[in-house]
Amino acid sequence: MRGGEGLLTENDFIKKCKKGNREAFNRLFEIYQSQVVNIAYSMLSDREDAYDAAQEVFVRVYKNIGSFKEESSFNTWLYRIITNVCSDILRKRQKTSKVISISNMMGEDNDIDIPDDSPTPEENIELTERQRAVKDAISQLREEYRVVITMCDIEGMSYDDIAEMLGIPKGTVKSRINRARSSLKKILITKRELF
Repeated sequence: MRGGEGLLTENDFIKKCKKGNREAFNRLFEIYQSQVVNIAYSMLSDREDAYDAAQEVFVRVYKNIGSFKEESSFNTWLYRIITNVCSDILRKRQKTSKVISISNMMGEDNDIDIPDDSPTPEENIELTERQRAVKDAISQLREEYRVVITMCDIEGMSYDDIAEMLGIPKGTVKSRINRARSSLKKILITKRELF
């Protein structure tokens, strides 16, 4: 899906990784790190857990790259690892039977920093509330909708790339994104005063 640097392609990096080339693995890490974190965040709704998940994903990629058969795309293989790691984390959460409210998951530690050049403190507060409302709304979506909306609207991925990575038809991607946006709109309409 994504090109390499110079004449090297993603497939070249993968082949080198299979031979134990650490530099090639580091390059794959650079290419995919933010994408993996954002997909994990869309599934876990917790920034710290998303970073932990991403770390575990890349550990598994490094250990198992030799078993990647290249019959499917690297993106599809990587997505399966992300979903497996996130599922493990969600299972562990359930085992602890600790109840976490959405407001706690979106607590102050997860707030997005507001730039200093904002005109007034009141506008800063309003922007923070808007961002929190959007994060709350995304976290309330079904997992399949959270994933596609994150990939499309946050990661900026194309429908074709999302379809390839998730292993689903492009039409399904479009349909899920439309449903996700429609659901988000309904959730956010209750917070109309912020928008």
